[in-house]
Amino acid sequence: MEEEVLRQTNFIRNIIDHDLQSGKHTQVITRFPPEPNGYLHIGHVKSICLNFGIARDYGGVCFMRFDDTNPEKEETEYIESILEDVKWLGFDWGDNQTYASDYFDQLYAYALKLIQEGKAYVCHLSFEQIREYRGTLKEPGKNSPYRNRSIEENRQLFEQMKNRELEEGECVLRAKIDMSSPNLNLRDPILYRIKKKSHPMTGDQWCIYPMYDFTHALSDSLEKVTHSLCTLEFEDHRPLYDWTLEEVQADPHPQQIEFSRLFLKYTVTSKRKLNQLVTEKYVDGWDDPRMVTIAGMRRRGFSAEALKYFIERVGISKSENYTEMTLLEDSVRETLDKTAPRVMSVLRPLKMVITNYPPDQEEECEASNHPKDEGMGKRTIPFSREIYIEREDFRESANKKFKRLVLGKNVRLRYAYIVTCVEVIKDDNDEIIEIHCEYDPETKSGMGSEKKAKGVIHWVSAKHAQSLEIRLYDRLFTKAIPDAKDGTEFTDHINPKSLEILTDSVVEPSLQKAKIGDRFQFERQGYFCIDRDSAPEKLIVNRTVTLRDSWAKLEQEAQQ
Repeated sequence: MEEEVLRQTNFIRNIIDHDLQSGKHTQVITRFPPEPNGYLHIGHVKSICLNFGIARDYGGVCFMRFDDTNPEKEETEYIESILEDVKWLGFDWGDNQTYASDYFDQLYAYALKLIQEGKAYVCHLSFEQIREYRGTLKEPGKNSPYRNRSIEENRQLFEQMKNRELEEGECVLRAKIDMSSPNLNLRDPILYRIKKKSHPMTGDQWCIYPMYDFTHALSDSLEKVTHSLCTLEFEDHRPLYDWTLEEVQADPHPQQIEFSRLFLKYTVTSKRKLNQLVTEKYVDGWDDPRMVTIAGMRRRGFSAEALKYFIERVGISKSENYTEMTLLEDSVRETLDKTAPRVMSVLRPLKMVITNYPPDQEEECEASNHPKDEGMGKRTIPFSREIYIEREDFRESANKKFKRLVLGKNVRLRYAYIVTCVEVIKDDNDEIIEIHCEYDPETKSGMGSEKKAKGVIHWVSAKHAQSLEIRLYDRLFTKAIPDAKDGTEFTDHINPKSLEILTDSVVEPSLQKAKIGDRFQFERQGYFCIDRDSAPEKLIVNRTVTLRDSWAKLEQEAQQ
C-alpha cells in the first residue's frame, strides 16, 4: 500500500518526468519547509508525502527545512514535534536538515544587493499605512513617500536596523516593484522587519528578520531545489518568487508548482485556530486525540500507513474542495482491520451469573487473534461462573430484530457456550444490576455441537477482568465546515459529545502486557489504542474509530 501512495501518477510527477527526459534536470531536489510555530496537522501530511515521496521515488533529495523567520512565535518544542512527526510517517532526510536561519548572512547580503541596485528601500510608514497605501484589487496602490530615498541612505538605514539602532515597527525594508500591479503581492512587499526577540537557533545575533516570500525563494535556490511544491494559496505569490530570484541573479532558479490544499470536513487546520483550541482549553494540548494534528491522530491510534493511504485516495490536483471525514475514517478502518489483533472488552458492564456452572470451576476458551490472518496466532481466554456482558446486549423483552440476549431466550457467548437468561435482579430503583443464566455444557465453541443460538455476544470473566478507562473520542465539531464565514465563531460548533469517559470498563487479561501505542480491535466495539496516560494498575485506552460510520446517517438526516 505504501508503494502505491508514493508512486501515484499526478500532474506534478508528469512535469518532473518531462524535466528529466528533456535533460533540464538530472536530479530531483524538493523540500518540506514548515514554520516551527505549532504542531503539524493532516494538511501537512499531504505535503510531506508529496515532497519526500517524490524525492525517494526519483532517487533525489528532500530537505527538511524549518522556515524559522519569526522568533516571536517559534519554539524548540515545535521543532522537535515536527521532526518526530515526519519520522513517524516513515520519511528520512538524512543529513539534509536545514533552517532558514542558516542562510541569514546570505539573505542579508542579497538584501544589500537589492538596495545597491535601487530595487529595495527602507520605508517608515506604519504597518497600517502600508496597508492603506497598498490599494485594493480594483484600485492601484500609492507610492510610499520614502520610495525615492537614495541608495546610500537606504543602505545606512538598513544597517541601522540591523545594528539595533531603530525600534520595532519604526521602519521596514521593502522591495521596489510596482504599486500599480494587478497582483497585490508585487506592490512593494516587505522584505525585512525589526523584531527584537531572541531566536531559537541564532539567539540575539539578529534583530531583523526576512519575510517568508523573500526567504523561501532564496533558500530554495541556495539548496538547489529543482521543484518547489507549494499549495494553491501561493500561486499569486509566484511572480514575487520569480522576481526575487531574477533580481538577485540567483542560480539555480527553482520552479514553483502549486497543488490544492487538503480541506477536511468537521475540522479546522489553521494553526491560529488550533492554537486557540489549546490555549482556551477546548482540548487537552496539541496531541489531544480529537485534534487533527499528527501528534493527536497518532495518540488516538491512527497508523502512519492509514494516513498515507488516505492521502493516496485524496490525490494530488489543483482542484480545491472539502474531503469527507468518512474517507479518513474508512482509511483508518481498512488499514487497522488488517493489522489490529482482536480482544474482548466490555465498555458498560452488566454482571451475568451462570447459576448451573460450578462455583469454583474455571476453564480456557481458545480464540483467534485475527479471523483473517492465521499467522497472528491464537490465545486463551479464561471463563468462569461470573462474567460481564455489555449492558446494551440484554433486554427483558424485545422484537425479533434484536439478535442478543432476552429474558427467557438464549444467545451464544463468543468462543464459549450458549446461555439462556432465567432471571433478572434489580435494585430498589428498578434498575437491572445482575442477570442469572444457565449454560448448556454441550455447546462450547469448537466442540462440534449442532445447537444454534439467535445471536453472539462478547464477554469478559469477572474474576480475571482487567479494569480500564475508556475514552470514547468523536469528531470535535458538529458542523461540517466549522469556520465557514456565516457570522458564527468556529468554537460555537464544538461537539459537546466529542469525549465520553468510561471508568468501569473491563477487558480480557491478554491486554495486561500491552504497551503504550498498541492498537486493538475490541470485538463488536471498534478500534482502540493504549494511551500514554496508562499505568500498570489501570489501562487507559482511546477509541480510534468505530467499526462502522456512525455519522453518515446523521449527515443525511441533516440535509433532509
